[in-house]
Amino acid sequence: MKEKKQEIVDGITIKYHANGKTIWSKGKIIEGKPEGYWQWFRIDGTVKRSGHFVNGEPVGEWTTYDDKGNPYKVTKR
Repeated sequence: MKEKKQEIVDGITIKYHANGKTIWSKGKIIEGKPEGYWQWFRIDGTVKRSGHFVNGEPVGEWTTYDDKGNPYKVTKR
């Protein structure tokens, strides 16, 4: 599988969908692990999922969004 295009802007790692244009995910990476608040997006730009990491592990509430970007499910880690 092809590596996703990515860039770092103001300390935030932004990864793009395979088309190289729309954002797939964004959040901080510290020492190779996700840290803090992260978001994932559909190819149309609507948010798909969001949550927090501590030392690379998901913690707290994670929200999944419907295809219009509205929250529809919250899970706790």
